[in-house]
Amino acid sequence: MPGGGAALSRARAATLVSLACGMAATLLLPAVGLTREPDRWRLAAGTVGLVAFALVLAVALYAAVTPEPPGRLRLRLGYVGVTVLSVPLVAPVAVGAWPTWAWLGAAVVGGVPLLAPLRAAAPAAAGVAAVAAAVAAATGASVGRALLITGGVGLSVAAVNGFQVWFFRLLVQAGQGRAAQARLVAAQERLRFAGDVHDLLGHHLTVIALKSELAARLAADDPARAGREAGEAQRLAATALTELRRTVHGYRRVDLAEQLTAVGEVLRSSGVRCTVVPPAGELPSEAAIQLAAVLREAGTNVLRHSRAGWCRIEIIQEEHVARMTVTNDGVTAPALPDRHSHGLRGLADRLAGAGGQLRTRCADGVFTVEATVPTAA
Repeated sequence: MPGGGAALSRARAATLVSLACGMAATLLLPAVGLTREPDRWRLAAGTVGLVAFALVLAVALYAAVTPEPPGRLRLRLGYVGVTVLSVPLVAPVAVGAWPTWAWLGAAVVGGVPLLAPLRAAAPAAAGVAAVAAAVAAATGASVGRALLITGGVGLSVAAVNGFQVWFFRLLVQAGQGRAAQARLVAAQERLRFAGDVHDLLGHHLTVIALKSELAARLAADDPARAGREAGEAQRLAATALTELRRTVHGYRRVDLAEQLTAVGEVLRSSGVRCTVVPPAGELPSEAAIQLAAVLREAGTNVLRHSRAGWCRIEIIQEEHVARMTVTNDGVTAPALPDRHSHGLRGLADRLAGAGGQLRTRCADGVFTVEATVPTAA
């Protein structure tokens, strides 16, 4: 599922399997009527009607666990169409020996929450039960039994299916809410940074522009004063550049503990069992910046390039060195980076420039990223 993560994909698969098993069990009961029908033409017609309904039901099951599936209206019309078609095809099957269409009507009612809100199950059950009663009366079967099967069993199956579909859609909405919140936080941070840069540079650039314009006007009549104004504009530009660098440096400072917590939460929300062992003490700022960059890249690789079930992140301080290892399973073979991949290669060059080192290894389906950076000044 787009943006769903591994955990939501597993929940989708589990919901689909559960719904399919429940509806398959419901379809077994009308299928019993096929085994009790001696006439081969009725048997063939009943088989066609039951198979047609099963095919449309399979598509409905898939649509139920697919957010915003295309063609939902057409699927609903097809569902109604095969239900109507099943009356002349399935109703005559095993007349007097088995309430075949009553059981199929229960399956029809049970499948309603797959394509419509659960509240639609009650009116649908009333309509289908009326058809089941009419079929029972026309064939001489028990009307009360047909109503009990179609209405009682059908509504019970609909309630179970409706709860599963509702719960899965609740999980989807929660995932979408988390994604929207993350985008909002990023947007707010960009706006805050843009506001700070505007406040910092706006005044300086305005004054620089005015003094440069004044120097240009004075250049012919008062060269000495024009030079002073130009020098003042140069001084203001240097001051603005210094303050801008100080501001950007403040944004570049990272809290490694917060980074570890954030990466761990992202991995856990994606279904990866994550263990985080933070350093015993606080690392120097430059070492924290280097390790945070490796941590973000390694965490991204776990999500994108593996089917990890577990991940362990550990940072230890040794003598004049901080060492971080990120280990995860789910790698079937040591994958070589393609010519467009520069993530870990770029980090290795970056760490080498800072006096550190980056190593990777893959053995028995376990991939390890190990980064070391100096902590001494």
